[in-house]
Amino acid sequence: MKATIWHNPECGTSRATLAILNETPGLELTVVEYLRDPPGADELADLYRAAGIAPREGLRLKGTDAEARGLIGAEDSVVLAAMAAEPRLIERPLVETENGVRLCRPADRVREIL
Repeated sequence: MKATIWHNPECGTSRATLAILNETPGLELTVVEYLRDPPGADELADLYRAAGIAPREGLRLKGTDAEARGLIGAEDSVVLAAMAAEPRLIERPLVETENGVRLCRPADRVREIL
């Protein structure tokens, strides 16, 4: 099985999710450090749609100015554009496998798609 994690090595939850993935036998893992290589708005939209969540549910509030910028109640296109322009606004980690996509908070949520 293949898996992709949009990862921030500074985040404990992201590191814990990565550890679960690394311990999964037979997993072909791609690690994307999204702060260096951010997904575009269309890719984010696809990921959130596959995860069954609205883009604002994938919006990182802690340590960002998302609320001050009015992103909490903004339209999806506005939220996605802001995330693509400033990837620190993306809540992490996102994991994609052939079984689906999950925002892995807590880290054990990744097991749902393994």
